[in-house]
Amino acid sequence: MKAFTGIVVLLLTGLAASIWIGFHTKLSEGTVPYDDDQEGINEQVVIKFSHVVAENTPKGLAAQRFANRVDERSDGRIKVEVIPNGGLYSDQEEFEALQRGDIQMIAPATTKLSSFSSKWQVLDLPYAMPTRESIIEALNGEIGEILLQKLEKSNMKGLTLWINGFKQVTTNNGPIIQPADLNGQALRIMPSSVLKKQFELVGAKAIGLDFNDTYRLLESGELNGEENTISNIYSKKFFEVQSDLTISDHGFLGYAVIMNKDFWDHLTADQQKIISEALDETTRWNQTHSFAMNDEQLSIIQRNSSISIHRLTDKEKKEWAKAWEPVYLDFKEEIGEELLNKILELQEKYRKF
Repeated sequence: MKAFTGIVVLLLTGLAASIWIGFHTKLSEGTVPYDDDQEGINEQVVIKFSHVVAENTPKGLAAQRFANRVDERSDGRIKVEVIPNGGLYSDQEEFEALQRGDIQMIAPATTKLSSFSSKWQVLDLPYAMPTRESIIEALNGEIGEILLQKLEKSNMKGLTLWINGFKQVTTNNGPIIQPADLNGQALRIMPSSVLKKQFELVGAKAIGLDFNDTYRLLESGELNGEENTISNIYSKKFFEVQSDLTISDHGFLGYAVIMNKDFWDHLTADQQKIISEALDETTRWNQTHSFAMNDEQLSIIQRNSSISIHRLTDKEKKEWAKAWEPVYLDFKEEIGEELLNKILELQEKYRKF
């Protein structure tokens, strides 16, 4: 019996030694035991997508829709993490963060891109695109292509252009109907030489400020008003601290979807294809739904707030456009004659007033 027990112990000892040796040999060869919980982790691509507006806006909804489409198309191999409301960076900080590679995607307002190329100022010109159809044609056509290409020299890859909508004016100093009604108003604008010039032409004091500071400054009375799309006026509740809203459609607010170029270049062709196809689908959705969202939220504001709403007639819009004509001449050289002529041709095609 003792002999049998000794044989069993010897066999078990040998088996344990074999397992130990085999396991450590595998480790030394760089192989770890298979664990299905870890499958695919090292292959997953993570894209941090930072933006500064609310989730229930055309940009916020488009960003999340894009993230969902990428996840579906890649079977989870590419994950887009959307961080809204300036949760990581302000609209002034996000460019440096993107260029450093701290984040991989941003979707800044096109106005902010004039610091990289003055040609982007063409989209800020007053009444540059007078109809919804003209906006879509400009962004999807040669004008959009030219502008996106201007970003590559700054380690940025311009991928597509999204729409928020037309800009309107809110104030606390009575209705804005004639250009002269803007005289003396202190208005928040996005930092832009074109926007500053156009409001100064009608006697307003235009102040370029961070988007997320606007509500506080309107509430405190440090600013009389601001210009923005209905979706931003609604989502940030600017209508709560303003007495008058003028539907002027005088300007365009849209976004360039941009990726860090080094990051893009290191993606495989298949990964680039997945991202591009998801963006194409999202852009088509955005161009269909952005205007409808602004219309719906204007109706909500009208039903649920005391703000007075004024709609400019075509005749009144023509007066505003006339007052702002000098802006086109002032920025002709910076924008370039070729691009300026393209926007003027587009205006003529779609002009309603």
